[in-house]
Amino acid sequence: MKTVWNRVRNWMPGLLVALCGLTFPGCSRESTGVSEPTADAPEVDVRLSDADWRVWRGNQGDNVSPDASAVVRWSSTEHVIWSADVPGRGHSTPVVQGDLVFVTTADEGRQQQLLIAYDRGTGAERWRSTVHEGRFCKLHAKNSHASASPVSDGNRVFTTFIHADALWVTAYERTGDRAWQTKVGDFGSEHGYGSSPALYEGSLIVNGDNITAGFLASIETATGDVAWKIDRPTPEIHGNYATPIVARLCGKPQLILSGRDMTASYDPSTGAAIWRVAGPAQVTACTPAIGGDRVFSSGGYPEKELLAIRADGEGDVEATHVAWRTKRGVTYVPSPLFHDGRLYVIADDGIASCFRADTGDVVWRERLDGNFSASPVLAGGHIYAPNEAGRMFVLRAGDAFGVVSVNELDGGGFASPVICGGRIYVRTSHRLFCIGQPAAR
Repeated sequence: MKTVWNRVRNWMPGLLVALCGLTFPGCSRESTGVSEPTADAPEVDVRLSDADWRVWRGNQGDNVSPDASAVVRWSSTEHVIWSADVPGRGHSTPVVQGDLVFVTTADEGRQQQLLIAYDRGTGAERWRSTVHEGRFCKLHAKNSHASASPVSDGNRVFTTFIHADALWVTAYERTGDRAWQTKVGDFGSEHGYGSSPALYEGSLIVNGDNITAGFLASIETATGDVAWKIDRPTPEIHGNYATPIVARLCGKPQLILSGRDMTASYDPSTGAAIWRVAGPAQVTACTPAIGGDRVFSSGGYPEKELLAIRADGEGDVEATHVAWRTKRGVTYVPSPLFHDGRLYVIADDGIASCFRADTGDVVWRERLDGNFSASPVLAGGHIYAPNEAGRMFVLRAGDAFGVVSVNELDGGGFASPVICGGRIYVRTSHRLFCIGQPAAR
């Protein structure tokens, strides 16, 4: 690990872009684009609300919904408020902002990467835009060319795609007009891309781990300028697919990212390194969970481990700040979930575990049917966990394991459920469902 950290400690955060036209090496910006509106969009109040789900894993980044009114039983014919076709193929999770639901997808035949806006109330398509066309990258069979979830800051919606061997971030107005497009850096693909951006104040933070020249970067949402960009270790063997998370930990904001044989904390304003711990794996594909003053980091390949790390250290805290670690009940792709002193983990093979977050003691461990890639969501005392075949397990949260229901929709999928505003939004292989109690007449 000393070799890795010798490289890490020399990372220097980039200077803020202060002059018009100044860019970082490998970064470029465009400001034009064409959208294809399908309906006139009325002006709406877009103030931020707990009834929205603006980013991957929810507004707080914890996959815990404040909504306690979500239904726990449904089918393709029961409690479906609306459903809509989603063209192409994509594993990204929808985001919900105001009166719109945003979905990214990829038409592999036409080699188009798309952003589509649906009406939140009816499911009608409001507009779509072709973000990129052609030059798709090398891909794993279980990945897609649209696996990164979009992000909304309330005014604009942002996408991240790999196009022409580079990572691009694109901003759209809520009307579908393109505001800007930035090439963040070159990207050598092993299995494609799977990291969603993190939203921090007026910036998007994107993970550019790849097999040629890995990086971590912050993009200004207003302009598309690169605020800072730092190098990440690049083993030139495997990619890394983890999503970063920003949280206030131990009195200060910290940017947490796993993979490259470490879990590391950075200053989200500058990219400066704060602390690091070896593990859980060279390759990770989930988002660390945050609980109290701890980071729970799980992965991966070729190693498999789950770590609980106290986040108040500086530098190499391997010997002092790892509260507990285990090699059992480890998840690779689905993200762990912290709530009320417990850590819930749904492993890729369906092993569901509940740990005491303070000690790592196993409260319960049971097997669910199927394979899992989506991340579980907690709402109203229930855990919603879909498998790849399209069966959604609703579990009772707490110290006693219990399956409340198992619900099926047409088509499998890899996207995580979204629960907000009394509705559950589920993306399957080719459809988007809105599930809930019908509105009172």
